[in-house]
Amino acid sequence: MLQIYNTLTKQKAPFKPLVEGQINMYVCGITVYDYCHIGHARVMVCFDVITRYLRARNWRVNYVRNITDVDDKIIKRAHENGETVEQLTERMIAAMHEDEDALGVLRPDQEPKATAHIDEILALISTLIEKGFAYPASNGDVYYRVERFAEYGKLTNQNVDELRSGSRVEVDEAKESPLDFVLWKAVKPGEVSWESPWGAGRPGWHIECSAMSKCCLGDTFDIHGGGPDLPFPHHENEIAQSEAANGCTYANHWMHAGPVRVNSEKMSKSLGNFFTIRDVLAKYDPEVVRFFLARVHYRSYIDYSEDSLKEARVMLERFYQALNGVSLPKSADESLDAGYEGAKAFELRFYEAMDDDFNTPKAISVLFEMVNELNKLKKTSESAAVALASKVLELAGILGLLQQNPDAFLKGADKEGEINAAAIEQLIEQRNAAKANKDYAQSDKIRDALAEQGVILKDSREGTSWFRES
Repeated sequence: MLQIYNTLTKQKAPFKPLVEGQINMYVCGITVYDYCHIGHARVMVCFDVITRYLRARNWRVNYVRNITDVDDKIIKRAHENGETVEQLTERMIAAMHEDEDALGVLRPDQEPKATAHIDEILALISTLIEKGFAYPASNGDVYYRVERFAEYGKLTNQNVDELRSGSRVEVDEAKESPLDFVLWKAVKPGEVSWESPWGAGRPGWHIECSAMSKCCLGDTFDIHGGGPDLPFPHHENEIAQSEAANGCTYANHWMHAGPVRVNSEKMSKSLGNFFTIRDVLAKYDPEVVRFFLARVHYRSYIDYSEDSLKEARVMLERFYQALNGVSLPKSADESLDAGYEGAKAFELRFYEAMDDDFNTPKAISVLFEMVNELNKLKKTSESAAVALASKVLELAGILGLLQQNPDAFLKGADKEGEINAAAIEQLIEQRNAAKANKDYAQSDKIRDALAEQGVILKDSREGTSWFRES
C-alpha cells in the first residue's frame, strides 16, 4: 500500500484518494520572471517522478501545476528590460519548457496561468469579503483577516500570538492587523491591471493558487505539493483563503520537496553560488542532472557541487556499461520475465521502495543490484541477460532514467576541449593497423594517448569499442 508523508500531520500514512483510482494533484509552479534555477529543477523532477510512478501503478493522475505570470518581480523585470509583462512571461515560459524537456520532465495535464483566471480570483475575493474574512482598505488594496481564521498556522505549527508580537505595521499601511495579507493590489502608475469592484489592480500571489486549484480540481483535492520555501506563508495563506471561502478541507495531503544547497550553503545570487538549469546543462548531460536530483529522497536536502555531479555521472555509467552490448528486443511490449525468474523479485522490491513515500534512493539501490546481476548473466546466459536488462529499463523508465542508447551515452557528446568522436574512431583505425603490422609500441602509444584524454578502449572478438571515463 502506498504510504505518503503529509506535511500537515507530520507523519506517513496510507494514501486514500477522494475517488478510488483517481488522484488530483496541484503543485505550485514557477514565477516566470527569469530562467529557472537548479532549485526549480529539483521540484520539477521530484513531482515528475511521483507522477510517473503513480501512473505506472495504474492511478489516473490529473496533475496541475500553475504559472504565476504577474507579480512585483515580473513587473519590475519587464520594466528593466523595456518589454511588456506578456513579452517577458511568454519568453520565460518557453525557456522553462525547454529546460523541462531537456531534463525529461513531462508536462503537467493542466498548466493554468494566473492572468487567465482573473474572474475566478475576483469571485473568490468577493466570497471572502461577504463572509467577513477579507476587507477593502482605504488604499485600494483588499486584505485577508488572518485572525478571523481560527486554524491559521496549522500546516507549519505557527502561533498567531507569536506571529503578531513579531510583526509591525508601517505608518502608511491600511491593514487592520500586521498579520493580514493582500488579496488584491491597487494599481500603481505604469503597472498592468484589471478592473475590479474595488478599483483597478491585480491579484496578490496567494489568492492566485486558491482560485486556480479550485477551478481545475474543485474545492477539495488529494495532493498539494511545492518547494521547500512555500509552506509558510504561501501554503498557510492558501489554506486560510480556500477553507474560509469554501467551508471545507482544501487539500488532504501536503508534500514538499527538500531544498538544494551549494557546497552546504543556501543557494543565493548574493553568495555567487546561484546556477540556472541551462548553466548546469551546458556542462553536464541532462540525464546526469536528473539522476543527481532523483537519487536523493524528495524530502531531503540536496548538496549541489561539481563532485556530486561527477559522482552521478560515474553511477550512471555503471548502468549503461552493464546495458551496453545486450541485444534488447525492438518492441517494448514484449514480455521477457520468463527469461529470468529473478526479475519479478527485483520488481517487487523496487515497488516496495517507491510505495514507501517514493523512496528513490532505495529504489535505485535495487536497480544497482540488478545491473550487478546483469553483468554476471552476460557471461552465462544471453536470454536471462536480455530479460533482466529489459526489466532494468522498464523500472528505470518509471524514474525517467536510462532513456539513451548505452553506446551513445558512454561516448558522450563532444564538449569544448575534448577530442571528438570522429577523431577517436580514426585513431582506433590507426591502432588496429599498427596491431595488424605487429607494431605494438605504436598501438600502445595510441591507446595511452586516448586514455590521457579520458577515452577508454575495450577490445573484443567483435572489434574495439570505447567510452569516455568521467
